[in-house]
Amino acid sequence: MPILAYLALAASIAAPRGFAGAEAMDRAIASAMAEGRMPGAVLLVGHKGHVVYRKAYGYRSLVPTKEPMTTDTVFDLASLTKVVATTSCLMKLYEEGRFRLNDRVTDYLPEFQGGKSDITLRELMIHFSGLRSGIPRNPEWEGYKSGIYLAESLPPVQPPDMKNVYSDINFILLGEIVQRLSGKSLPEYSQEQIFRPLGMRETTFLPPPSWLPRIAPTERPKKDELPLRGVVHDPTARSMGGAIGSAGLFSTADDLSRFAQMMLNGGSLRGHRLFSPFTVTKFTEPQTPPDQPILRGLGWDIDSAYSSNRGELFPIGSFGHTGFTGTSIWIDPFSQSYVILLANAVHPDGGKSLVPLRRTVGTIAAAALGIKTQRVALTGYNELMAGNSLHREIFRNGSTLTGLDVLENERFTPFLGKRIGLITNHTGRDREGRRNIDVMRASGVNVAALFSPEHGMAGKEDRSGIGDAVDPDTGVKVYSLYGDTLRPTPEMLKGLEALVFDIQDVGVRFYTYETTMAYAMEAAAKAKIPFYVLDRPNPITGTRVEGPPLDEANASFVGYFPGMPVRHGMTMGELAKMFNEERSIGADLTVVPMQDWQRGDWYDSTSLGWINPSPNMRSLKAAILYPGVCLIEFGKNISVGRGTDSPFEQFGADFVNGRELSAYLNMRDVPGVRFYPTSFTPTESRFQGVHIEGVRIEIVDRGELDSVRLGLEIACALQHLYPGKVDWSQSKRLIGSDDTIRRIAAAEDPIAIQQSFRDPLNAFAQKREKYLIYGHQ
Repeated sequence: MPILAYLALAASIAAPRGFAGAEAMDRAIASAMAEGRMPGAVLLVGHKGHVVYRKAYGYRSLVPTKEPMTTDTVFDLASLTKVVATTSCLMKLYEEGRFRLNDRVTDYLPEFQGGKSDITLRELMIHFSGLRSGIPRNPEWEGYKSGIYLAESLPPVQPPDMKNVYSDINFILLGEIVQRLSGKSLPEYSQEQIFRPLGMRETTFLPPPSWLPRIAPTERPKKDELPLRGVVHDPTARSMGGAIGSAGLFSTADDLSRFAQMMLNGGSLRGHRLFSPFTVTKFTEPQTPPDQPILRGLGWDIDSAYSSNRGELFPIGSFGHTGFTGTSIWIDPFSQSYVILLANAVHPDGGKSLVPLRRTVGTIAAAALGIKTQRVALTGYNELMAGNSLHREIFRNGSTLTGLDVLENERFTPFLGKRIGLITNHTGRDREGRRNIDVMRASGVNVAALFSPEHGMAGKEDRSGIGDAVDPDTGVKVYSLYGDTLRPTPEMLKGLEALVFDIQDVGVRFYTYETTMAYAMEAAAKAKIPFYVLDRPNPITGTRVEGPPLDEANASFVGYFPGMPVRHGMTMGELAKMFNEERSIGADLTVVPMQDWQRGDWYDSTSLGWINPSPNMRSLKAAILYPGVCLIEFGKNISVGRGTDSPFEQFGADFVNGRELSAYLNMRDVPGVRFYPTSFTPTESRFQGVHIEGVRIEIVDRGELDSVRLGLEIACALQHLYPGKVDWSQSKRLIGSDDTIRRIAAAEDPIAIQQSFRDPLNAFAQKREKYLIYGHQ
């Protein structure tokens, strides 16, 4: 059906007048329906105690008959059950002192993990328990007790508090804990304590037959069957009787509006107090470990891969949740607003992602209501430093051993009796500053050949065409992999029995050491030579994944792996594992892991000495800024500070007005950085010998900084203030995405550009999970 037809259908259903975002909202939802993302939806927006927009769109049902959507349609809320029912019940029990957040799960479920587990209730609620995402359906099982038994006995896939894995099992267990603490079933307790006091008369588990005509059907279990209607869509909940802590609740937009207003009121509605304001704050403020790149409250989502419905304007500190069937709610206490979007996106045969629509709806609503981003005060982060298995250091003082140090302690046993080829440079040193080749030879390893990457063995060459050489201290031949060839040739590998890679990377896609490693792995695989990676830290942490993923067509020596974002958050050992499998290299790969390195560690947490990885990478600060500032470097008339004392910490050009550009960037309020005007005269590279104006970047909070967002802000500022001065097509190998380049050239808002590649970015983040070696503890 054309978009205009959907708009006409939506217009036939009355909605309050005067909402500034009405037309844009209608068009966005009509477009999503025209794309087949859902047959229909109900939207409700509240602001300062009033419903300012309520509207039904499209169809409630397509199969077996078409039924128009109405505003009183009852929806299967799916995972909204976790916050509206289960979390709310836990809030009541928490206020009564029935549990503490740092209590072990085994305190309330003695059967959990055989009674031997340090997983806490907090970790269940923030999805950091280490439990798998759901209960497997194979082999088949049925019944509530069977489901609880499996939830309690399935082993964790990783230690608690290591990384965020959204898990239904967490809330299945929490729903059972509600029942054991209250002495009533979850449906009974939630009706008695939450829904009935709030007047939520159309919210329930296991809806009665009289509701069926108004319930939005979901999916056909099989092609020849009718869609589920009034029966929970979630297969696990269905097998467990239809009412569990993770799914099973049904409700309407109006009832959820009452619930959202209660949360905005600090726990009360129309004179009836359900919770203390302090309890509402506790459950909706960040509770995730401080070194994590996501924010979740207790049950509630704040800022994660799942919080698309926050849009681009609601501030951090607002909160919400989504449901698989197409439901979502977002609540902003700062503007006293909420957005409820209920859709049956899985009807009749599964559906497409609603992430783009949710993000658009949230942004339109916030803009229409005049939302202004502001800083958010937190009250409970210090609690994360105490309790069972919750020890966490924001700035850790580690004693990291690189892969080289680990093998040195083992006297390089795997290499003894073999002719070794060593791919390295000046960064290949142990904790005491000794070269890898020297400590290997001292242990009796026969290092028969050396291979150097870009910048040469000494790391001082900033040019192409580097030739072969001889190591002056050992007389071993050094083959350049940045000269006539970029890959080890069969002649270079002749007679070698293992190839070893030991180079410090900086954690950015276009840093060429990563491609050199990949090319060497390919050569080793062809020569049937084992390949070893002696792992080293990612100096800018292993938690952040940022920037546009690389287009296949733009793959090059400065971008080996299509789909990889600019900042990948992986070590060289982890990259080697991913390259080997995803690119089907077939290398006989061994990664020698580090010891005492955690994903959240910056380089200054390792106690390893800084060695400039390349001539212009002179500090950790430069490395943090590099993923963003370097995006603009291939613009032929821009300097990124090469030939000055602070490469990548400043940039400029002969057409730039430093005061104008820095003022514009500061006005953009880029998180984690500030800007001030400067001028400089490069002694080499771009603008050699020419005095130019530019901007200096000061990092004020590296934890807040999204380096690639910074680069997009700089690029778009240059395009906005000096249109036509930069040919952005020259930057495709660094930026990597033709779509992102097009958007920069069109002077789109950097935040919108960042949102445009969120889905492929999330896909990469999920893909990399199985290759990660290190945790947070």
